Amino acid sequence: MKRVLLFAAALVATLSVSAQQKVDYGMYQYQDAKNPQMARHVKRQNLLRQEIIIPQVNGYNVYKADLHTHTIYSDGSVTPHYRVQEAWLDGLDVMACTEHIEYRRWEGVMLQFLKGHVGPDAKASGNKDAKVDFNLANKITTSEAAKYGLTIIPGAEITRHSVNIGHYNALFVKDVNTIWDEDPEQAIRNARKQGAVIMHNHPGWSRTTTDMTEFEKKVYGEKLIDGVEIMNGQEFYPGVVTRASELGLYVSANTDIHSTTAMEYASQGQMRDMTFILAKDKSLASLKEALLARRTLAYAYEQIAGEEQLLKDFFMACVKFETISVDAKGKRSMIMKNTSSIPFYMQFGNANPVEIRPFTSRTVSTNAKGEISFKVINMWGPGEKHPEIKLGF
Repeated sequence: MKRVLLFAAALVATLSVSAQQKVDYGMYQYQDAKNPQMARHVKRQNLLRQEIIIPQVNGYNVYKADLHTHTIYSDGSVTPHYRVQEAWLDGLDVMACTEHIEYRRWEGVMLQFLKGHVGPDAKASGNKDAKVDFNLANKITTSEAAKYGLTIIPGAEITRHSVNIGHYNALFVKDVNTIWDEDPEQAIRNARKQGAVIMHNHPGWSRTTTDMTEFEKKVYGEKLIDGVEIMNGQEFYPGVVTRASELGLYVSANTDIHSTTAMEYASQGQMRDMTFILAKDKSLASLKEALLARRTLAYAYEQIAGEEQLLKDFFMACVKFETISVDAKGKRSMIMKNTSSIPFYMQFGNANPVEIRPFTSRTVSTNAKGEISFKVINMWGPGEKHPEIKLGF
């Protein structure tokens, strides 16, 4: 009877407390402080960024960059503010805003929306007569990026016939309004006068070959091109890695994103295309120096491309090898540790490839004496060759 009375008293006390206090169901349900009649099911969390970890390579930091993006200020589907937030959430350190200066898909729609509320000089198309500020997207993204510690490279895309002339990104521009010219070569020269770095975009897009056109031979021959985009979205041009090596150009991989990376990449379980820039810091001056010095690698869909030695150095910075034991017959057991967010696929001789996922370890055994060698088959160097790694012990 005594225990029953104690239980009843405890129950009354519990009900009394519950009536006086708001019930908190943790992450799953809680009452709104401003409206007791409202229940929320999930507490709001701060935005969570996907961190992409890559160790230093040759003493340089590895910055993750997308050097080719679009917003509603040309033909993209999102605002510059969203594009910056998206880049930060995706783990980028650097982003270039590269709006088309010839093609502005939403301009006519915006003017239609503002019909009757804009001056008579407003134009829906054209270039010389367009009453627009081509610098606006760069201004907005730079301002928004300051909230996230992201570096914005001001840029623009010179967009002409894809088969005969091609598309070219001008990076580190100072005034986009002064770039356009009816002659595409002069437009590239106008950007160059500002100290811009010029990249040839998606050289195989809408073509049957990556062979140079007459126009491309001309601008390449006059040293107006500094880099080439060898990966664009789902497209990869392994043969163009050789061109970059022979002509002394930096390589790049970019999304050329128009929709959202959530739709194009995250929905497929993929990281977005990225250019790895090896630089001292992520200031504009340091990033520009790194591009012109060709310290870049291209990454997309678990494939990495660039100069052979830089690929080897990148791999050895990410994957560590340690001998576990050597038996009486000289058979060596080793452990491989991937300390990065990048997966690698290795092939030892003619054996099936060995995969090592990000932040995992696995063991391998070898009867080799003094040295072991293998190819990293998701890495692509000049000549469409996979770099061969040789480890001495």
